[in-house]
Amino acid sequence: MKPTVAIVGRENVGKSTLFNRIIGSRDAIVQDLPGVTRDRLYRDAEWLNHEFTLIDTGGIKFNTDAGVIAGKVKQQAELAIEEAQVIIFVVSYQDGMTADDDDVAKLLLRSGKPVVLAVNKVDNFSTDISAMYEFYSLGLGDPIPLSASQALNIGDLLDAVIAHFPKAGEYDDEGDVVKLALIGRPNVGKSSLTNRLLGQERVIVSDVPGTTRDAIDTRLKRGDKEYLIIDTAGMRRKNRVNEPTEFYSVSRSMNAIDRCDVAVLVIDASAGIIEQDKHIAGYAHEAGKGLLIVVNKWDLPEKDEKTMNKFEKQIKEELGFASYALTIFVSAKTGQRCDKILPLVDFISEQATRRIPTARFNEVLRDAVAINPPPTDKGRRLKILYGTQVGVQPPKLVVFLNDPEIMHFSYARYLENKIREAFGFAGTPISLIWRKREKSED
Repeated sequence: MKPTVAIVGRENVGKSTLFNRIIGSRDAIVQDLPGVTRDRLYRDAEWLNHEFTLIDTGGIKFNTDAGVIAGKVKQQAELAIEEAQVIIFVVSYQDGMTADDDDVAKLLLRSGKPVVLAVNKVDNFSTDISAMYEFYSLGLGDPIPLSASQALNIGDLLDAVIAHFPKAGEYDDEGDVVKLALIGRPNVGKSSLTNRLLGQERVIVSDVPGTTRDAIDTRLKRGDKEYLIIDTAGMRRKNRVNEPTEFYSVSRSMNAIDRCDVAVLVIDASAGIIEQDKHIAGYAHEAGKGLLIVVNKWDLPEKDEKTMNKFEKQIKEELGFASYALTIFVSAKTGQRCDKILPLVDFISEQATRRIPTARFNEVLRDAVAINPPPTDKGRRLKILYGTQVGVQPPKLVVFLNDPEIMHFSYARYLENKIREAFGFAGTPISLIWRKREKSED
């Protein structure tokens, strides 16, 4: 495993700005408002050929009157401190040392972890910065002045960080990781489901819609398999996304779908399938991702022996474009069937990366044509010549024809069904590419 570095500190000292500067992109939401970052945000970073995982955390508050969310943000930061091998403690030069800084420093000293003290918001190094030396009283060694917003002195900070890393060969390289993104509307239980899969409260759970604002990456190892679980912000319809923070949250959720292997669409059992569920599923489908539909809160509806079948039928009708998707009914609250989710994710991932022999593929095509010959169009008959697989995730199959323009969508659907009957590809879309063979006989 790569070393893990956590960025911690009180609110509004520039932790997320520093996080984005180190990883080289705007992955963490940055606004000049306290409390924007709530959960832990994980990203990979590199400095001088040293790879590491960087964690952004919410601002730590020690005020007992700060509210439930603030208390959980503090808990998240404490978990990050426990997980990290090195900690970057960020304070603000402009604000000077505060009581909260002192409290955070005491928390870090108790952890026994190596701490690099970063004095941020030093925007002019040509002026006297002797006032920064008050931070020596925190007992955490030499403070390093920097400006995250202007990218000043970031190199010196990272030099100090990697000095605490294990020597080469003291940690193992990562193997293959299955990436799954939990997606869906606000308040359907994505974060509760994440915590249930992880076995601990790694992301903040609240009944307030919109609690998760970033796409939160968390690694999980089960036996010999490793997963990256991405908990995303709830995706509302565009005309209901008003504040800038929520706009960027939805953008992060869409990016999470783009980089995952399997999209896990979480649906509220008590609400049924609504239009926004279809939009979100459609985005995953268009992105070519494996799709697992998790009907959460299955402990809430009144049920009889036909309830599950009726719900599955509704899903097939409403999400007809993704009829290949697998479905499971769970309760993140009680844990019902939650242990079945990761095995299904593994199965879908295997299906999405499956390769089929060319000879067998062409045999299936010939049998399909023999059972149901291609239709004619204006007197011209479509000829299926041969096919081959050219890619995975999703499986990409090229079929050579005499004229792709006369391939009717209904016959294309028939061929896809025959291919699925023969090879499965459960839980994943397949990309059928119709291509003209230039020297074919008409």
